Amino acid sequence: MSHEAISVFDMFKIGVGPSSSHTLGPWKAALALVHSLESNKQLKKVKRVKTLLYGSLAKTGAGHGTDVAIQLGLIGADPVTFPVENINQVIQEMFEKKEMLLNATHPIEFNRPEDIVFLYAESLPYHPNALTFVVELEGGDTLAETYYSVGGGFIHKEGEQAAQSNQVELPFPINTGEDLQHWCRKTGLNISEVVFQNELSWRNHEDTINGLLKIWEVMKQSVYLGCHSNESYLPGGLNVKRRAAALNRKLLNNAVYTGFDQWINAIRQGGNDFKYILDWVSCFALAVNEQNAAFGRVVTSPTNGAAGVIPAVILYHQIFVERESSNEKILTFLATASEIGCLFKKGATLSAAMGGCQAEIGVSSAMAAAGLTEVMGGTQRQAMMAAEIAMEHHLGMTCDPIKGLVQVPCIERNTMGAIKAITASQLALQSAPDYARVSLDGVIKTMWDTALDMNTKYKETADGGLAVNIPISLSEC
Repeated sequence: MSHEAISVFDMFKIGVGPSSSHTLGPWKAALALVHSLESNKQLKKVKRVKTLLYGSLAKTGAGHGTDVAIQLGLIGADPVTFPVENINQVIQEMFEKKEMLLNATHPIEFNRPEDIVFLYAESLPYHPNALTFVVELEGGDTLAETYYSVGGGFIHKEGEQAAQSNQVELPFPINTGEDLQHWCRKTGLNISEVVFQNELSWRNHEDTINGLLKIWEVMKQSVYLGCHSNESYLPGGLNVKRRAAALNRKLLNNAVYTGFDQWINAIRQGGNDFKYILDWVSCFALAVNEQNAAFGRVVTSPTNGAAGVIPAVILYHQIFVERESSNEKILTFLATASEIGCLFKKGATLSAAMGGCQAEIGVSSAMAAAGLTEVMGGTQRQAMMAAEIAMEHHLGMTCDPIKGLVQVPCIERNTMGAIKAITASQLALQSAPDYARVSLDGVIKTMWDTALDMNTKYKETADGGLAVNIPISLSEC
């Protein structure tokens, strides 16, 4: 059976905000160029690198920090480990010196206005998120490499076959929801158990466990930092006020605590009132995406713009349902969620530039709904039903970021996605999938059909919707 093999660590990536497709993807593309030059023994011959941005990358690239990401990639910085607090200083030094150290070793001339070009009126046919590196070598020779940032931090180099990781033969090959249901029915395994068996094709089980726990640590940190930020406003010029830290203080009545665990205990002591829970789920989601909007480190899940949904729903379960922290439940949740994300990537898209915000918040909500349902004891079919319900009520959601920034309406949409995921899970847990009229595969196909029909101006271009109807001076929500 022909299938696309996607690892849980392809779906969950540690990176820097604000966008997986416009920041992390171009960053990885720049790293790929540097590695290509290095492997071909051309890096020391490079005199200059010019980057051409097309389509959505050009139209909203400035607001998404695409130019910043490219510079960091070209100097060989790792998005997983690079100190985010140093970004502004490093970028400013390159601007002032008009020089960069390619792969941190080879100095080349660099003038940002000339060497990163936003081609607002041009697009490439394969994907709206396209960039081309034009490399000038000693002796006058040039070479060019084109990359596409296809959503969720995934990149594709023009003319190159699928990455080797996608050519792995899995014991349980899955392209559709029907495939997933087949293997669960045949083996009796839960969705997460199917995922862990497939992950053995890449690495041993212990490494998968440790990797997922690292993913969760970054998620936790993004929530905690966002809830305790000293900054009042987000960067970018919209003057969007950060809300998570103030809401955190209000809900805890300025309680005193030290560190994440004491903070969680303080939250638990507040009880299980519906409004209290609702406020906290919103606070968690706001916190992550305020960090994301401020070039903080988050986990792409499945995108940066939707990074707050899954952490918010996991914490909802840990704090208000289980009332304890369980690594086993975290692992189950993340594995289940990742498989749902893979189905949407294979059958539709994770790129807002291709499908609107339904491809980001909609998919993340579906992932979270399925993960929550499995850790709540739901069956495999109930988990898939929850994913379907969550996406069904995000269909047609446009991507219309004001000024091209991942702030309005993106940050609040994470709160909506988290709440919808919880509601979808509850509906599925109280339902019999035999009577469901819409299948997961059906909603994935519908999402893709909707994406194809959607007007381009609603696909992360800032040419339509809120992006053109809200005066900038009033955009303080």
